[in-house]
Amino acid sequence: MTRKQLIILLVLVVALGGAALLHFREQSASWSSAANTAMGKKLLGDGFQVNDVAQIQIRRGTNELDLSNTNGRWRVRQRADYPAAFSQISSLLLKLQGLKIVQTLQVAPSQRPELDLAAGQGTNAATVVELCDAGGRPLRALWLGKNHVAQGAQASPEGEPEAWPDGRYVLTGSNSTTVAVISDPLSELNTQPNSWLDKTFFKIAKPRSIAVEYPKATNSWQLVRSSETGAWKLADAKPDEKLDASQASEVADALSSPSFNDVAVGLTPAQTGLDDPTRVEIKTFDGFDYAMNVGRQTNDNDYFTVRVSGGFPQKRTPGEDEKPEQTKALDAAFQANLNKLRDQLARESAFSNWVYLVPNWTLDPLLKKRSQLLVAKPATPETNAVPARAVSAAAASKK
Repeated sequence: MTRKQLIILLVLVVALGGAALLHFREQSASWSSAANTAMGKKLLGDGFQVNDVAQIQIRRGTNELDLSNTNGRWRVRQRADYPAAFSQISSLLLKLQGLKIVQTLQVAPSQRPELDLAAGQGTNAATVVELCDAGGRPLRALWLGKNHVAQGAQASPEGEPEAWPDGRYVLTGSNSTTVAVISDPLSELNTQPNSWLDKTFFKIAKPRSIAVEYPKATNSWQLVRSSETGAWKLADAKPDEKLDASQASEVADALSSPSFNDVAVGLTPAQTGLDDPTRVEIKTFDGFDYAMNVGRQTNDNDYFTVRVSGGFPQKRTPGEDEKPEQTKALDAAFQANLNKLRDQLARESAFSNWVYLVPNWTLDPLLKKRSQLLVAKPATPETNAVPARAVSAAAASKK
């Protein structure tokens, strides 16, 4: 390399270095905090009213979630309009109403991907939240980016500084160049429909009969009892069948507080196994009748349906020598309990409209085969086995 070429090369290096330094300074300036005149103000403004919100749409990439308030009840569109958890939505809207800006940054559109605030469906796409009124008109829109991370003074076991999300980068409009930092990660704003469902389910109390009918008849069984505190009995028990009381107790308690993980949509009975189900029927002393179908397993869940019916005495039979003041009090208590049963029936009857994914561990104690309910029979000695004494005698004669 000649001296002239070396000088040219050095000039190019200096020029490139200067350009890089200038670009770095420009970028640093664009990322620096703005005047922060918005700091301390409400993210959605003082005029935002939670009662005006009737629709919530959350989108990230190809995933979408639509929550809508229909006739006074929030529902999840992606789950066949199953009821949404009102308390969860209410808490979210109140939180959004009170959120305040703790910092603002001026961010060019080209820099948004670095904060996961890009438009579209890429890996750096924002989570877009739209709050609309009953007519579908937008009230507010949020673009949620990556979490703002706080770092502690202590190091983790891996040697890295401890870090945890203490906020989030947010745009309040897709065309804005001002990014706000808020002090809440808003991790509950996700597009997973099952996380928004109202998980309140039916509960069976005071069962008086439990029957499980399997496709294979020899596995089927029925348990009955004569009172709420009475012992369970196996209906039509054979002479050599003795019910195991502990197994019966597990069966009776299985659906005292059941749960479900999700609602299945868009599947045929053949796909869920509900075209040839295991049938369960439980009748209670209060007059409820629960008819349930259990389909095939999928991962850790079973496809499941339930239909609830009921019949309750409408009048109380007075006791002998009942005084008027006693009659009045007992009639009032009877009517209050009747109203409670009617409300429960109205609430639980609605569960028949959907197919549920119920965790295996909820149904396993109930779905026992007939042989599993019985006390194990003692092992019978093998007929061809040689008695121990005979073996000892034969061994002694050989000596």
